[in-house]
Amino acid sequence: MRTYFILLLVITTFCGCQRLDPMMFNNDNTITEYKRDQFLKDVDFILDDSYTIPNNLITEIILESKTEKEKTPTKIYATYIGDLSKISTDTVIMYCHGNKWHMDFYWQRAKLLANVGGKNRFGVMMVDYRGYGLSEGKPTEDGMYADVDACLKWLKQKGLSSNRLVIYGFSLGSAPSCELTAHPRSLTPTKLILEAPFASSDVLVQDASKLALSPKFLADTKIDNAEEIKNVKQDLFWIHGIADDYLSYKTHGQIIYNNYRGSYKEAHLVDGAGHGSVPNTFGFENYKKALEKFIRR
Repeated sequence: MRTYFILLLVITTFCGCQRLDPMMFNNDNTITEYKRDQFLKDVDFILDDSYTIPNNLITEIILESKTEKEKTPTKIYATYIGDLSKISTDTVIMYCHGNKWHMDFYWQRAKLLANVGGKNRFGVMMVDYRGYGLSEGKPTEDGMYADVDACLKWLKQKGLSSNRLVIYGFSLGSAPSCELTAHPRSLTPTKLILEAPFASSDVLVQDASKLALSPKFLADTKIDNAEEIKNVKQDLFWIHGIADDYLSYKTHGQIIYNNYRGSYKEAHLVDGAGHGSVPNTFGFENYKKALEKFIRR
């Protein structure tokens, strides 16, 4: 298995030129249940009551995920926001979250997406990769791809077709989003949204220029979104904070955007926004309108 996640954990023990946030990699796996709106621990923003999702539109799902090399599946947890009976006629956003903690930390973001285009206009699905939250197993690159695809397989079984699937990757989530858009498995996304994506594991190390990691250690780490995006033909929406000092838009997101070879792309650089503050700095209404316009085009 490739050791991208191990690399990230090593990076955070040093101080690189990009002032890496050590909390970005603090995966609190001591939880016994998901708290959703009751989880307010250092979240990036908190939405007002108008964004509240009714309990009957929140479904916690347990899935089995298996990579090609595994003999037995891994149990993972996912959440679907929306009416299950409408998946076969709905548009669904598959949200791939970042590396910090678990789904509770990203619940506010999922709720925001569930309000794009109107209250519960689109379905939203989110998953905890193996080793995150209540999901079992240990984090691996191949496992992360399999975990997201397990969600897509579930959506397909519920009647979702490829032409109504949008995949959204935030930060670390840009890796499975690019991979499963460029090389589809259970479903083929029709659109790709990337928020604060990273160009490659190599660029992560280059940014943290004070690191002294051996070439042998890095040899197995080959996530390269900047190259993978060249295989993506679907429409691309890129949004990134100009003040992001964790994943610089110049060395990460801009490279991905420039390398895209499809027929349509749009960029939104948000002045004053850091790594986790793009939606609220951009403005929730502006954020929702921009995403709705892109999804509906």
